[in-house]
Amino acid sequence: MSSTAPAPAPAPAAFSDGTFLVVGGAGGIGREIAGGIVARGGSLVLTSRDADRAARAAAELGADEHASLDAADFQATHDLLQRLIADGHRILGIVNCAGSILLKPAHLTTAEEVRETLETNLMTAFSLLAAAGKLIREPASVVLFGTAAAEAGLPNHEAIAAAKAAVGGLARSAAATYAARGLRVNVIAPGLVDTPLAARITGNERALEASRRMHALDRIGTPADVAPVALLLLDPAVSWITGQTICVDGGLAGLKSRPGG
Repeated sequence: MSSTAPAPAPAPAAFSDGTFLVVGGAGGIGREIAGGIVARGGSLVLTSRDADRAARAAAELGADEHASLDAADFQATHDLLQRLIADGHRILGIVNCAGSILLKPAHLTTAEEVRETLETNLMTAFSLLAAAGKLIREPASVVLFGTAAAEAGLPNHEAIAAAKAAVGGLARSAAATYAARGLRVNVIAPGLVDTPLAARITGNERALEASRRMHALDRIGTPADVAPVALLLLDPAVSWITGQTICVDGGLAGLKSRPGG
């Protein structure tokens, strides 16, 4: 009796097989992720709303291309991705590092501040997913950013927690919608990370100490703490993770204890 051996699985793709688009790649976490992509041999396209920042970061990191992009603009995002594909880029990953921090209770938050927070955090994520869902027809990874504050329930985080919680819901639904074509969608939810975006907190000794004590591992994060998780989710060889929100937060969202506490 003879048996037929199963066909060998195709070799997984590698970073060097395609292009990765990092939106907000001139910021702290974005730069760290972008540098990791280049170090792994991937082709990097980096964007920022500020054209000069995009150009400087691209030159420093060795990006193949850079562009000025307001990712909340659906048409501009679609047009950029469409052009990259038309130019021969095989898009293997997209990361949305566009974001903001607003720390206010609801009764002190204006309608305009809520709109700006949603625009910067939710609409950029939706815009990128809409473009990817329309234009990318082969396996790829989309990595979005939430916040541990949306998982933990922290005071004075109403607007940003609402926007980032919506990003998580968006990602889960999109992961289900596009799973059949191998388009994976995941979210990283960081705690407080030492970046220029967080300078108003990290630059204040009392605020920094209070924030540090909220993290079970007794320190705030750095971009180097977060980027490896994004790079894992972007890795074409890691093709069985989708629809997840991964807290990279020093224990902020899920733990109440900390060293000495």
